Amino acid sequence: MVRKPAGRVSGNQLQKDLGKYRLRAIELGATDAKVITTDTVLIDERVVAKCTYPKCNWYGTNANCPPYAMAPDRVRKVVDNFKYGIFIKLEVPSHETAGTETKKLAGSSFRKVAEIIAKIEAQAFYDGYYLAVGFGGGSCKSLLCPDKDCQALLPGQACRHRLMARSSMEAVGMDCYRMAASVGWDIYPIGHETSPEEVPYGLRLGLVLIA
Repeated sequence: MVRKPAGRVSGNQLQKDLGKYRLRAIELGATDAKVITTDTVLIDERVVAKCTYPKCNWYGTNANCPPYAMAPDRVRKVVDNFKYGIFIKLEVPSHETAGTETKKLAGSSFRKVAEIIAKIEAQAFYDGYYLAVGFGGGSCKSLLCPDKDCQALLPGQACRHRLMARSSMEAVGMDCYRMAASVGWDIYPIGHETSPEEVPYGLRLGLVLIA
């Protein structure tokens, strides 16, 4: 049942809905999900700088990565208009996040997070939280259009996957590492030289701002 938007949702209803979205994220495959307040959404320009130095392969290739993604200052203003969000994590086997085979294996876990974020955002929309907005992990181009030019960068053209493609948390300056640690999730810095034996697992993270 589609719920009409209300000028103000009661505190009890909002908490009930947030709890429902948290459980739904886990039902959809998330390892865990937490209801967070937006004062814990940490935005730092240095995160976006890491997209540039060393430059990510997807930098400048699509509408949801820098330099086209929302700048941190704008994201701060957006976040300040929300009070709550659903923060999700997906634990991924270490061999999919570290070592030489990661490029072949990483796509499915990033796509899983994107699907969860899109479905939670859509459910919140139909529950009357029509301004709900989600952020995933990884480049949408690597997941959805790896062999095609980003159509959304062309004048007058829309994204081919507009209901699923989102900027990643890191693309807009959200410090995923500190945010994960702040809610009690173990997270490890994994680089090109990290071997699977050095970490127990990797994380994929996503966030939906609700109300």
